[in-house]
Amino acid sequence: MKKLCILTLAALLLAPLDALHGNDTKPATPNFIIILADDLGYGDVGCYGATKIKTPNVDRLAREGMRFTDAHSPASVCSPSRYGLLSGRYPWRLHRKGNDYHIERDRLNIASMLKTQGYRSAAIGKWHLGYSADWNQPPITGPLEAGFDYHFGVPQNHNDHYRAFIENHDIVGRKPGEAFRIVKGRDFPEGLAQPRVEDQVSETLVAKALRFIEENRERPFFLYFTSVVPHTHITPAARFRGTSQAGLYGDYIQELDENVGRILETLDRLQLAGRTLVFFSSDNGGTPKDFKGTQNTRLSLASDAGGVREKFSTAKQDARALGHITNGPWHDGKGTPFEGGHRVPFIARWPGQIPPATVSDETICLTDLLATISGILDVKLPSDAGEDSFNILPALRGGPLKEPIRKLTVLQGDTRDDALAVRSGPWKLIESKAPKGGKRHQLYDLAKDPGETKDIAAEKPEVVKELAATLAKVRDDGRSRP
Repeated sequence: MKKLCILTLAALLLAPLDALHGNDTKPATPNFIIILADDLGYGDVGCYGATKIKTPNVDRLAREGMRFTDAHSPASVCSPSRYGLLSGRYPWRLHRKGNDYHIERDRLNIASMLKTQGYRSAAIGKWHLGYSADWNQPPITGPLEAGFDYHFGVPQNHNDHYRAFIENHDIVGRKPGEAFRIVKGRDFPEGLAQPRVEDQVSETLVAKALRFIEENRERPFFLYFTSVVPHTHITPAARFRGTSQAGLYGDYIQELDENVGRILETLDRLQLAGRTLVFFSSDNGGTPKDFKGTQNTRLSLASDAGGVREKFSTAKQDARALGHITNGPWHDGKGTPFEGGHRVPFIARWPGQIPPATVSDETICLTDLLATISGILDVKLPSDAGEDSFNILPALRGGPLKEPIRKLTVLQGDTRDDALAVRSGPWKLIESKAPKGGKRHQLYDLAKDPGETKDIAAEKPEVVKELAATLAKVRDDGRSRP
């Protein structure tokens, strides 16, 4: 049984009764907003322990909603995690390597399900779930093909080679009549009239998100707002530089926080807050080191203030040197099966439905969003959809749970050795390929050793055997949700 912790007595005394206990009368067609940061670590925001980075708007979400301490991304890297979030299916079931994932055309996902319920939807920000290899042809597996009505964003990462925005099926700023192509050794693609301005990407994306909310305020909508922050390149807008105590990295997260605040303010101004469920999370844990892949490119910037051209490639290491720990108390980070790679911030706010200023230690996964949103709308998922998605609404309501929502959670670690992290209660099994063939197992008791400092697989062979057998069954069954 998981406990619901009340953060502040003042919040309880000031909150209306239905907000404290949950209101059985839910809005018939609530709006849904998912705000997904990119490589944001557990310790990168104030309500999860950050002291050198100020995030008053994310903290506001936590004060007005529920904060989870045992939430997990489906994978510890970008593309598979986003696949799992939208599809409700563990990405490791696709048996792919690296970051080359896409949503199958016939697979139900959050956007396509909501389309059947009359929702207008937009994917604004980082997509990273497959496009056509040839940018001179319409995308084969873009957001519109997945069921979204509108898309504006970056094709892969903030540090991709494309250096352009995508709007629906089109490259923004393409030279008329010219082919668009990446040329090795050149800073910018051929056929691009004006590359995107890297320290204005975040501002451009949030402006598109706010416009979408404004234009759809009279109808139910779904906004999937996938920020590029704080993924490399670390290029906060000039007015944020120097505002944190964690260098450019902290400044960038404070820009993300303002984006969150602008979304919340827009909901308030349009009187939509009460019928909008807002989720905030990250696609995976943070990375303590800076990614060097395309760091040596020439940046297109609106301002050179704050030494951004010199410091953007070392910003994460600089933040660590200043005393900021991106993943808080958890071991390791992005791209690994350890907690720092997949335990992420997760906050949900729905005034009158989710009790404010509360904390849950229920184990959940981002794959659960499909079943949760479907459950809110009383939509029954077919057997071939959301195979690993569980409805967490009972936890969000704040009432006592008879049993854990998830008895087992299987998370994708490093695809190079097929590492999977298996969570069941306090136990965590990491299964991976052994160097000389076969399987390697590591076992941790997170209740006694949350930092994963001691592998006790040799001491608890019966636990290893049971968890490995359960994993094999979940793999063979093709699903974990009953």
